[in-house]
Amino acid sequence: MENNKLLLLGDQAIALGAIHAGISGVYAYPGTPSTEITEYIQESPLAKERGVHSRWCTNEKTAMEAALGVSYVGKRALVCMKHVGMNVCADAFVNSAITGVNGGIVVVAADDPSMHSSQNEQDSRFYGKFAMIPILEPSSQQEAYDMMGYAFELSESKKLPVLMRIVTRLAHSRAAVAVRNAANETACTGRASVPTDWILLPANARQRYKEVIKVQPELIKLAEETSYNALSVTAGGTAEKGIIACGIGYNYVMENYPDGCPYPLLKIAQYPLPAEKITRLAHTCKEILVVEDGQPFVEEQLKGVLPSTYIVKGRLSGELPRTGELNPDNVKAALGIAGAQVYAAAQNVVPRPPALCNGCGHRDVYDALNRVAAGYPDAKIFGDIGCYTLGALPPFRALDSCVDMGASITMAKGAADAGLFPAIAVIGDSTFTHSGMTGLLDAVNDQSNITVIISDNLTTAMTGGQDSAGTNKFEAICLGLGVEPEHVRVVVPLPKNMEEITRIIREEIEYKGVSVIIPRRECMQTLNRKLKQKRAEKK
Repeated sequence: MENNKLLLLGDQAIALGAIHAGISGVYAYPGTPSTEITEYIQESPLAKERGVHSRWCTNEKTAMEAALGVSYVGKRALVCMKHVGMNVCADAFVNSAITGVNGGIVVVAADDPSMHSSQNEQDSRFYGKFAMIPILEPSSQQEAYDMMGYAFELSESKKLPVLMRIVTRLAHSRAAVAVRNAANETACTGRASVPTDWILLPANARQRYKEVIKVQPELIKLAEETSYNALSVTAGGTAEKGIIACGIGYNYVMENYPDGCPYPLLKIAQYPLPAEKITRLAHTCKEILVVEDGQPFVEEQLKGVLPSTYIVKGRLSGELPRTGELNPDNVKAALGIAGAQVYAAAQNVVPRPPALCNGCGHRDVYDALNRVAAGYPDAKIFGDIGCYTLGALPPFRALDSCVDMGASITMAKGAADAGLFPAIAVIGDSTFTHSGMTGLLDAVNDQSNITVIISDNLTTAMTGGQDSAGTNKFEAICLGLGVEPEHVRVVVPLPKNMEEITRIIREEIEYKGVSVIIPRRECMQTLNRKLKQKRAEKK
């Protein structure tokens, strides 16, 4: 079959590979660095022609569950999220290994070492091991594309979901990718679903769990045989060191050895770990350096595979940094290669931390909040995840916390339960529907004395302006959850309305119960894009 070369982001390579593998739908919630996967499918002419479902989901849990529904009827589904989204979908994700799959399911988790746009550095490979399912970790954009078809076939052959783990640098860097000119049609297994597999009553789940345990040796055998796990050893003698390079770590090793690695090298891109290959590598060298971007997932497991006297180096031993992402330079140092001279950053370069856009409605919300909060010495403002989190930075410094999606409302509730007054929560429109609604219901049920501000800019702005699940529904949602109608207030955040906004905030703070204020004004970035498009259409 002839190939055609395209310049693609890692995210785009995954998306195109999934389309060519014959998916019926992609289910995702936007989150950097995974967002571009779904966006590529949304814009793909082939996906549109096939009617591939590509609307954004309310959160990662609903995405995973919808994909399970696609699988149930025998078709293929792709699920995409950033690493912290794995926490949200964990219930459905772990249970999907027990139900098994009919049509293939591939879950892409985009990890963010160095926390470029995240709250932590968690490594999604632990989720795959926990659920006892196959894990794939491409080392390049080409491998990311190629692996998608293989992943769906693996999922259907072993009747398990497959986790594909990538990192920011792979997701957001470009490379030439050879893609097939002919793509698979939308795939359907034609298998009839077995009801007892999908009804996780304890009696059924216990039987399915035995089957998952039973298939583990087969998964290990596949990891030994797959070409994605490649072992190369030097001829004769025992080398000073051997290298295990996982995912993108393999690229960093080879960048330092353009003429070929002089040490025994095991490239790992499919898990469970290939124990036999690791043992063969160990017999050829005195110590092993583990190069993996993320947490010491493989390094820790080697202690259970190799004798305790064997020397294993990596992030835990200090050869590689314990935190942050890998790069060719810190891998170079770990390999003992002298680095090139580098220069310190110019001292006259002024730092430019991120800031809310000029004209952003969130600015007026924080201006009003700060004016009102100044009159309450004990006031605390609990923030949430979104571009409005930047209100924690100068010039506003308005937020006292930001933990995870939806935490603003429940933290404010807990603080109010403990006697804090006033307890104020600030949450965005997309985050409210993602994880905030249940917290508001808790507050209503407890008649908590909190003020909730849903700062509505009519889009999921932080990740690029995707649709927000609750647009034009927030008043109805709040009323449906039991907030008193007279305490659901809508304002327009503009400087000219500052007197009205501050008055309403004070009134609702003084109300002894749950109140919701919805400042609503469109995001400046999405508004500008719409205006630009209108101007282009008139020409």
